[in-house]
Amino acid sequence: MLRAMTHRVMNFAPGPATLPLPALERAQRDLLDYQGTGISIAEHSHRGKAYAAVHAEAKGLLRELLAIPEDYEVLFMQGGARGQFAILPMNLLGPKQSADYVVTGTWAKKALEEARNVGEAREAANTEKEGAFTRVPTNAEIDWDPNAVYAHIATNNTIFGTQFFEMPDTGKVPLVADMSSDIAWRPVDVSRFGMIYAGAQKNLGIPGVTVVIVRRDLVSRGRKDIPDIFRYASIAKGDSLQNTAPTFAIYMMRNVLDWVRDQGGLPAMEKRNRNKAELLYSAIDENPDFYRGPVEEASRSVMNIVFRLPSEELEARFVAEAAENDMVGLKGHRSAGGIRVSLYNAIEPEQVGRLVTFMQEFASRAG
Repeated sequence: MLRAMTHRVMNFAPGPATLPLPALERAQRDLLDYQGTGISIAEHSHRGKAYAAVHAEAKGLLRELLAIPEDYEVLFMQGGARGQFAILPMNLLGPKQSADYVVTGTWAKKALEEARNVGEAREAANTEKEGAFTRVPTNAEIDWDPNAVYAHIATNNTIFGTQFFEMPDTGKVPLVADMSSDIAWRPVDVSRFGMIYAGAQKNLGIPGVTVVIVRRDLVSRGRKDIPDIFRYASIAKGDSLQNTAPTFAIYMMRNVLDWVRDQGGLPAMEKRNRNKAELLYSAIDENPDFYRGPVEEASRSVMNIVFRLPSEELEARFVAEAAENDMVGLKGHRSAGGIRVSLYNAIEPEQVGRLVTFMQEFASRAG
């Protein structure tokens, strides 16, 4: 099996991200011969019975684990979250209408830019300061338009390490959230959102499929003057099988979600993730002369933890020596620099413990 045959390092990359070992081992078994069918799961038709069961199970697990109400559609789409930056306003932003966007990072900014390519979109808040984002705004700081057709946020800032813990109150305006980097890290009240979307490659699986959870009334009132392949109504009507679905990506998501359920669901994920983050933030805070966390404490992400060392040279040494100790994916985004540690659901607590030990030893040697 995979565990015995393969040397695996600790992968703290921001995405594509680490996967639960049981999900990979299950795929290893199914990749050559799926349940005695004689062909791989990757070879099965998206319209065949074998894959249909996987498709239904993946949707069912999402509904169960996220407690998705019955009046919401669960769609599997392609193009990643970045595709949704355009597809969302194409569907919901009509002529003489406007949408609100809260800019808390690079991807939220790009979502606003795409919306403006489609129609009228306004910046309701922006926390950028001197080229960086170190916090999310309070609801009182956001200038909501009560007539907006929807209000958009990115719940977690992958690059700069900030996160919403209390969701903004948008009143009667549907709240739309890009949850690509923190979906399923804890329970959320889906009914507070008009729509949630997320690329799978961080907490749900591998690249290739994007989950869209959208209220049915928004689907039904979507625009009809856009290409059929991009209409949420068409995707819903076709059960996300209107064209060849990303079958293996959906299969892997099924495996990951099954693992999450086995761990105790989202309440267990939240406890696990908060403990991991607390351990790592404590290591940073206990050595402030060497490790500097730029994010305001109330906005510190549980999923993507960023920090700086005294110099870029030391940061490069840190990344290189960590790799020599089987810890990879720690280099910060090119636009932000520094170190970034992604602690998605599949990262094991003991792996964070080993990273913290390395951090303490590195600071002693290089500080």
